[in-house]
Amino acid sequence: MPATPSHTDLLVIGGGPAGCAAARMAAAVGMRSILIEPDALCRNLYRIPALNNVLGGYTSGPEFADAVTAELTSTGLCRIELGRRVTELRVTDAPATGLRADAPPAPGPRTSDGHVTVTLDTGARVTAPYAVVATGVGPLQPDDVPWITAPSGLVLPPLWQADADDAEGRTLLVLGGDRPIGTFLRAHPALATRLLVAHPAGDAYKTEEIRDDPRVTLLPVEHLTLRRADGAAAVTAEVVGPRGERRTVTADVAYLSIGNAPTAPPGDLVRSADGYCPPGAQHPRVIVAGDLRSARFQRIMTALGSGSEAALQAYYATRELPT
Repeated sequence: MPATPSHTDLLVIGGGPAGCAAARMAAAVGMRSILIEPDALCRNLYRIPALNNVLGGYTSGPEFADAVTAELTSTGLCRIELGRRVTELRVTDAPATGLRADAPPAPGPRTSDGHVTVTLDTGARVTAPYAVVATGVGPLQPDDVPWITAPSGLVLPPLWQADADDAEGRTLLVLGGDRPIGTFLRAHPALATRLLVAHPAGDAYKTEEIRDDPRVTLLPVEHLTLRRADGAAAVTAEVVGPRGERRTVTADVAYLSIGNAPTAPPGDLVRSADGYCPPGAQHPRVIVAGDLRSARFQRIMTALGSGSEAALQAYYATRELPT
């Protein structure tokens, strides 16, 4: 199917904080954009009950998400396409000029007619001179990490999806020591719950913010085997500690906090060994923003900043100005 003329300056793939910031910044400098998002704008923010890493006085994810959504939907230069997923991203071999001095030249002649084409799940195609890819990450599952053995095909919810009612008076086995545990505890300071946090050595530094909470029991593990339990307990796990010591733990329910995996669309994106898409490795017409860049900077503030910077990179590149 031929590409549909987009009559736009920028494609933004992903409607989280980074994508919304890119579209908003693009509008601020007069660029037209199309934002493509398979769900709702800022959908994951609505699951964050407490915020401590954004400016503006916002104390909860839903409050901040509502503000971002209202801001973006009022922008006349951004066309928002919700309920659409990008199934492929392709770039012409004609590179942009002036985008990044350190970017390797793309093959082919240096002409000004290069563009990015994305194919949607409807089969439709849209094009623009540049694209910001801000599709973020999704939660890892037990099968994705070597230190957990679990029943084949088991899918567990991440802790950030848990409500207070899910935890009140119950014992939660949390697999992994990633940051959402602290967010959950801060959001529910009076919640009567017990968290058994089983984590590998690499997560030890992340547990510093929760180790003094009396509701938390830290379980450093070398390996954990998760099983369904009979009787009152919903789950049981056989734990091998760092020095080979073994113990059995039981809990009412299990949740995940083992990190995330990139969710980049197929096509002309360069991925590193861990699946992330380093910005400096991409074709000059493709600008990666937000959590998709690296596992080390998955914060709302950095997503907003990188999304805004991505739009400005495209803006300056169209004018052949160095960034």
